[in-house]
Amino acid sequence: MSSIVHQGHSLMFRPRTYMAFAIAPQPPIMDWLSALDVSLERSESFFAGQHVALDLSAVNLSSTAIRQLVVNLEERNIRILGIEGVDPAKWQVGLPPVLRSGRGARTSESPKLIAPVTPAPAAAAPPAPQNQQPASLMIEDPVRSGQSVVFNEGDVTILGSVGSGAEIIAGGSIHVYGTLRGRAMAGINGNLSARIYCQKVQAELLAIDGYYRTAEEIDATLYEGATQVWLEGDVVQITPLN
Repeated sequence: MSSIVHQGHSLMFRPRTYMAFAIAPQPPIMDWLSALDVSLERSESFFAGQHVALDLSAVNLSSTAIRQLVVNLEERNIRILGIEGVDPAKWQVGLPPVLRSGRGARTSESPKLIAPVTPAPAAAAPPAPQNQQPASLMIEDPVRSGQSVVFNEGDVTILGSVGSGAEIIAGGSIHVYGTLRGRAMAGINGNLSARIYCQKVQAELLAIDGYYRTAEEIDATLYEGATQVWLEGDVVQITPLN
């Protein structure tokens, strides 16, 4: 009698990193939700299609209160990818998973960006020689709607335009030699001196180190000329580039 051996498929696990917005509620929660509603009235689609993490490091909530807060955010079309800044013992079935952030988030009324988390090696070992990474990334083609460009190490330069619905994310400054639509987020690793430059601004969102302005908050008189964006304190400034 011949025997039949069934060969099973081996499981494969690969670490992945993702960019996400982190929102950090402040006590009292109901007042914070009211302030969030005011912000969403200015830009209803701000969180649409975005990964969002819930940073609870500034509040002390029970598991039941965390669950209710997640429901409150879902009612505002904010889908929570995971939770950070909370005791894992408070996690219960039905709550988003507990995350480990790559760096501490600063308290702010504006959503902050989380740096990608890179898993630590299983055992310490001498680092292998690596080629020096370029300090800037240049893209010669236009960035079309739905495309995303992420370069954590430095500046991003786009020789063409950026389409509506596209996304440019840079650790340094962003330079666009055409029309900037979509979203541009510079200085995501805490670079407060990062700037955004473009020949024509029609952006849905402009952000420096997580502090942002939406399209509704951009003066229409800036739409037709070269523009620069920088951070002054915790306020995003937008002026013509002379």
